[in-house]
Amino acid sequence: MRRLPIVRARSLVVVLGLATVLLLGVGGVLGLRASAPAPTPVAVTGEVVPRVDRLAATIERAQEQLRRVPGDHRSWAALGLAYLEKSRITADPTYYGKAEGALRRSLAVRPDGNDSALAGLGALANARHDFAGAAGLARQASRINPYSAEAYAVLADAETQLGRADAATEAVQRLLDLRPGLTALTRAAYDREQRGRTAEATALLRQALDTALDPADVAFCRYQLGELAWNSGDLAGAEREYAAGAAADPGYLPLLQGRAKVAAAQGRLDQALAGYADLTARSPTPGYFLEYADLLDAAGRPAEAAAQRDLAYAAHQLFTANGGADDLTGVALALARSRPAEALTLARREWQRRQFAEVADLLGWALHANGRHAEALGYARRAEALGARNARYAYHLGMIELALGDRDAARRDLRRALDVNPHFSALDAPAAARALDGLGSA
Repeated sequence: MRRLPIVRARSLVVVLGLATVLLLGVGGVLGLRASAPAPTPVAVTGEVVPRVDRLAATIERAQEQLRRVPGDHRSWAALGLAYLEKSRITADPTYYGKAEGALRRSLAVRPDGNDSALAGLGALANARHDFAGAAGLARQASRINPYSAEAYAVLADAETQLGRADAATEAVQRLLDLRPGLTALTRAAYDREQRGRTAEATALLRQALDTALDPADVAFCRYQLGELAWNSGDLAGAEREYAAGAAADPGYLPLLQGRAKVAAAQGRLDQALAGYADLTARSPTPGYFLEYADLLDAAGRPAEAAAQRDLAYAAHQLFTANGGADDLTGVALALARSRPAEALTLARREWQRRQFAEVADLLGWALHANGRHAEALGYARRAEALGARNARYAYHLGMIELALGDRDAARRDLRRALDVNPHFSALDAPAAARALDGLGSA
């Protein structure tokens, strides 16, 4: 496999077309992590305008253009991408239908050679977690335009989630070759992180940060650097990066999650709970609700935790009602609500769709919850096959080994989980520590 190059950061100001700006936003519709918000284009004047206001203006301009020229396929594509971005910013998947309608209208107006609309539909498919569909659409777009950075960004994200690591790396490499900027560097960093090469990932993110001009781009890079520090157990480093991101863009919502995690790890529980309350009110997504519920359980407030899990379930139902397919979140919800058989059914179905490390991990954990520990072991090991330094994966593996009676292996992997990040979960990190204490010294 080719080694991804570390590209020298260059201070370039590039004026992009409307569709390209929306499509290639680092954390936007082609974002690396579901929770990461998108950067917004820098205003020509340099003025910092709220992202939602600028997006509303983008939608209004596209609609006005289409009223004048209804056959403008580029404006239909831009409008579709704007609706998709609106969905992400507001955590409202009801915009998916509008996005699809506009993108398909673009294709209807120009059915041949319309790589922008195909890449946009690929981004929508990724957002709905139809990663196989996204990969197919991205390949169609790249056949039309082999120089489409947009298509390769969609493809890189899709192949990553499908568990096709080498194909994902190739797509990222192509993206780096075509446009070695913020979008490519952040994807290259994530590719390295998945392989446990955190030093390279950090270096790539710092180069991405050097290219960031817009406050939201800076916040995104800082958040990702904070996540790398957090996942490595570097609490001080994580706190520093999250704070720097908030200083750049106070409205960048995942930074609330990062700072709340740090507050909880430092024993500032009231502050952490307040942070999650604010976050879930502003970004009502299942993952945030579940994290908040775990923290409430850790604080001895089980009734409130159950209420947050109910909200997570409702948010997940809204996502699936609007064309999304996310059995992985369904697994987490089922396990959190003590429904192991349901969790296993959903995990097996998700594994049929995509064989990503996170799916292997949760399938193993669902098997373990159903008492099928020997079968679970293979999936838990597969989750770590690429070499990711992930405390949760190590914890799950250790607990499965403990259930199988392999005390030495359990001791090794539980200790490894806490060595990687002693604060990785409000509930599971203390559980790992208790299990390790029960095992005693080697």
